[in-house]
Amino acid sequence: MGIVKVIEVIASSEKSFDDATKNALIEASKSVKNIKSIYVKHFNANVENNKIVSYGVNAKISFEINQ
Repeated sequence: MGIVKVIEVIASSEKSFDDATKNALIEASKSVKNIKSIYVKHFNANVENNKIVSYGVNAKISFEINQ
């Protein structure tokens, strides 16, 4: 087994928390290889006129480093 590294990312979506999580993974995978897991640390939402206008997540993404 190799070394596992963890990065923290912030992502958002206008649709849902699930979509924000998927966006975090999609964006991280553009520069990080061998992603093994994603852990959502925090959820948040922006509200305007008593309606949610965007969903956000802070997520930890772990990936294995090849040696």
